[in-house]
Amino acid sequence: MAKIQCKAQVVSVEKLQEGIFSMWLEVPEIASQAAAGQFISLYCKSEDKLLPRPISLCEIDKEKGQLRLVFRVVGYGTDEFSHMKAGEEITVLGPLGNGFPLEEKEAVLIGGGIGIPPMLQLAKELSGKVTVVVGYRDADTFLMKELEEAADQVVVATEDGSLGTKGNVIDAIREQGVKGEVLYSCGPTPMLRGVKTLGEEWGVPAWISMEEKMACGIGACLACVCQSKEVDDHSKVHNKRICKDGPVFLAEEIEL
Repeated sequence: MAKIQCKAQVVSVEKLQEGIFSMWLEVPEIASQAAAGQFISLYCKSEDKLLPRPISLCEIDKEKGQLRLVFRVVGYGTDEFSHMKAGEEITVLGPLGNGFPLEEKEAVLIGGGIGIPPMLQLAKELSGKVTVVVGYRDADTFLMKELEEAADQVVVATEDGSLGTKGNVIDAIREQGVKGEVLYSCGPTPMLRGVKTLGEEWGVPAWISMEEKMACGIGACLACVCQSKEVDDHSKVHNKRICKDGPVFLAEEIEL
């Protein structure tokens, strides 16, 4: 799959909750190739900000040639993106990374925090029964309506117990008796460890999408490596490049 660097037109930018924004981009060249679990890199306008910002794909509309990104403002780049207006142009590179394999099995999709957005497109692409389990800090949620439309069931966990199960996503899965034949997940590393353990307990494949700070986004700089069980052909050590070899991995292949 060819990576394309081009100009994308901003269709809309919407604030979903404090610090969380949704952006639709019109970029047919990339949207036509993109798949659930992949990401794109966005470039800032300022020439002194050389490194692009990687953001995962939330939705892909191939008919309209559009991509949806849902991101948290964490620094200069994402703050700039959150203030963009419809009609503006932004330089993007993508599609990047390897997406989720679409297994025809009863699936449990698990997202925590800003790892929730990639679960939406995945839920739309899977053909079997889909249960989505999402974890928030409190009842101030985002993407719930869209997830409920895309999945057969949505289970919620909140840290303060203000909505759904009090605790994390693994607590919610155990409390609600959620079961499945394959696990897909995206979120912070502690959550991914729990998903890996759950997959081992159930004896099912667990696919995890890893979050890591990236530099080049194309596998050249080795800034976003994770520890793997097997020796990597590129670096000749027990490393995998999250941007190039991932961000999606089979959990049993990665040391968390």
